Amino acid sequence: MFTVLLRDTDTQVTLILLHSVFVFSPGLEELVIVIQSQRNSYHARRGVQRKVEILQQAAELGQRVPVVLLLHELSDYEGNWSILPALPHLSAAYGHSASWFFFIEEETRVILAAVLQVLHRYERQEEWFLGKRLHDNDASIIHHYAFSEDPTSFGYPDPAAGWALSALLLRRLAERIQHEHLKSDFTIDWKHEIALYIWEEGNGPKLTAVPEFCTEPRDNCATTFTTYLPDCGDPVSKEDIFVAVKTCQRFHTERVPVVKATWEKDAGYLEYYSDVSDASIPTVSLGVANTDRGHCGKTFAILKQFLSKTAPEADWLLIVDDDTLISLPRLRRLLRCYDPREAVSLGEKYGYSLVRNGYSYTTGGGGMVLSRVAVSRLVSGGCSCYSDDAPDDMVLGRCLTSLRVPITHSPLFHQARPEDYSETLISLREAISFHKHWNIDPVAVYKHWLQDTHPREEL
Repeated sequence: MFTVLLRDTDTQVTLILLHSVFVFSPGLEELVIVIQSQRNSYHARRGVQRKVEILQQAAELGQRVPVVLLLHELSDYEGNWSILPALPHLSAAYGHSASWFFFIEEETRVILAAVLQVLHRYERQEEWFLGKRLHDNDASIIHHYAFSEDPTSFGYPDPAAGWALSALLLRRLAERIQHEHLKSDFTIDWKHEIALYIWEEGNGPKLTAVPEFCTEPRDNCATTFTTYLPDCGDPVSKEDIFVAVKTCQRFHTERVPVVKATWEKDAGYLEYYSDVSDASIPTVSLGVANTDRGHCGKTFAILKQFLSKTAPEADWLLIVDDDTLISLPRLRRLLRCYDPREAVSLGEKYGYSLVRNGYSYTTGGGGMVLSRVAVSRLVSGGCSCYSDDAPDDMVLGRCLTSLRVPITHSPLFHQARPEDYSETLISLREAISFHKHWNIDPVAVYKHWLQDTHPREEL
């Protein structure tokens, strides 16, 4: 029997309470921490730094160390980022020795003693799904309008705060994923989709909200989060980014004026690529007819144009739709973290058939950022469109996967409108892009979400 003796000083009370954590809670050796790292060199470094910090904490606590894994190192398969494909591997390797699996992002700060204290509250021999609870206020297109009658009734985890699965639940999920097909081949918002998969139409557990899993510092937090827009130094210059806006004659008077009224002024080099030449904008015709569906032919023509001698020698190519709203100053800050000498593909990551060895891609509407090296590899690697109206973002993703160029995700890029996301997501406050003009005032959205009141001094 363990007795807690209260002392007169806060320091002594704290020490006694921490000691009680390690008497009653699962030990660190029963914890597997999965850092949701990415293969790009910048993100891999950040993942390693977080791992080192966690292991240093464990050493200071004087316990056996937890297992700390970098997600991108689990296997060569790029699709592990969506979590479900990684579960069989995690189960086979650690499912019978661990009690808990705790998932965090590269920038999630962890207080190990406090995490153990949280996990102590939940019986490890039961199925638990723990996290900071997000929910939709309105039915969202990115969640296929799930729970449209009451969107607030369903919760899904905020990955920035960390989330946990009991080993019992993870083992069962790993078994399921190997023997059943998902309802959709597409991964759009993995955190919502994994919550749906765990819930299993009411047969599995819902997310249990844990107040100590935090994104902003406050009392009793076991985790906190820094930022999705890190400070890696001075922003890259305007001239380092070549901006290609895809448009067509039908939208010259409807969408192009919005670009000109909002973010065009922040571009160093920008061209509008259309199906016709229009000197009043001006637009450039690439000789590719407009299509109602995908725009693969136009996008591949842009890639070749970017590499031509007539285009400026910029390090980065940004391809956006004419109804994309974007903050170029924030993008310039973010790009300072990446090495343009690498093959980099950056944006909002979606996936196709990831549980069945599929591929990832960067959403076109949110903005596709490619280093010159990546564009060169695409053009020289024999990639092409199977038709001009093929989905350009998916074709690029499949090509990059075949070329072993990692698709790097940033939650600051958005394929949908601000109202289509949970309003408590920290990423919305630092957003780089949104997409679509449906039922919104796009200029007002730009000013509210993307225009910095006090931008940094331009280079």
